[in-house]
Amino acid sequence: MRQALSAALLPIVALLLLLGAWQFVSVAGLVPADMLPAPTRIASAGAAEADALLANALPTLVATVAGFALSVTSAFVIATVLDFSRILRTALLPLLIVSQTLPLIALAPLVVLWFGFGLWPKVLLVAFVTFFPMVVGFLRGFETADPEAEHLVRSMGGSRVTVFRTIRVHAAVPSFFSSLRISITYAVVGAIFAEYAGAVVGLGVYMQQQKNVFRTDLVLAAVVVSTILTLVLYGLVVLVERVCVPWVRIEQGSAR
Repeated sequence: MRQALSAALLPIVALLLLLGAWQFVSVAGLVPADMLPAPTRIASAGAAEADALLANALPTLVATVAGFALSVTSAFVIATVLDFSRILRTALLPLLIVSQTLPLIALAPLVVLWFGFGLWPKVLLVAFVTFFPMVVGFLRGFETADPEAEHLVRSMGGSRVTVFRTIRVHAAVPSFFSSLRISITYAVVGAIFAEYAGAVVGLGVYMQQQKNVFRTDLVLAAVVVSTILTLVLYGLVVLVERVCVPWVRIEQGSAR
């Protein structure tokens, strides 16, 4: 209990110290206020624009969740195919790695040109940004399956599909959730970047509009909202992990 409280308290203290230093630097005039507004000014500007921020946050959240759902589904299908076929794994895994070297700043405008300014390009970009860590997580998880358990299922007449469903999928769950936590932190960023490239509504559009009128405080307020969205989604992933794989937390606690 004391360790959990310390783990929660220390980041809060560090954040408060950072905000205090930021407030001092801005109020003291060490940095121009238009360049780095004080946190209090950002908070007040964000409160005044709360309706607009919420109206733009909801489309970003929808694109993020939809793209992440597509990413999870695609990652499981691709990882399953690669696990069943070593030839396809040898042929396609390097291509998946190369796909992650494509610069998002160049890919986003192309996706908008191909699919327009609606929801679909944002969904695709979120999926593109987040699916690779999950594919790797699934593959590594499949490899951790107990060979003796697989042999036992085969000796009882189980097919390869049965072995995969009963042994390898269950072995991959902890590794998958680890990759899921990594991927979710990029999901909101991917949606906002897609909105920057071309959209009619969303936090990315809102940031661009406020940047064009030199409202740095509102740009940073939108950044705060995007950060909150990311933290909320991350917390939901952790909550789902605790419900689905509670034995991992128990093992980690006993190891400590």
